[in-house]
Amino acid sequence: MTITEVSKAYGLSVDTLRYYERIGLLPRVQRTKSGIRNYDSTDCHWIEFIKCMREAGIPVEALTEYVALFQQGDDTADARKQLLIEQRGLLAERIQTLQQTLERLNFKIEQYEQMMLPAEMRLRRNETAAL
Repeated sequence: MTITEVSKAYGLSVDTLRYYERIGLLPRVQRTKSGIRNYDSTDCHWIEFIKCMREAGIPVEALTEYVALFQQGDDTADARKQLLIEQRGLLAERIQTLQQTLERLNFKIEQYEQMMLPAEMRLRRNETAAL
């Protein structure tokens, strides 16, 4: 797949894909004889992984470290697992914070609804009385 095809398929800009490759987040993509990037299924699996992790808020630095460890081989499996465990913990904390924020917003919206209903009823009574 070309970079344009991958960009469309995964909803990432061409610039983002080039940036990921440049900083080592995405392992080097093979190129055709004319120098055009040629993404294979392995590259696409990396892109799916990176996109998923980024959407979850995992920092680029942590992912870059993970990729570098991965490229060093099986001896780094424990370090990679530990990195993922740390990121999972941070993500769980963010989810908890987001859940608390959602609950607070729901409460505030409920308060507005409770205040608005009586106000609307008063307006309707006033409109009816004016007729």
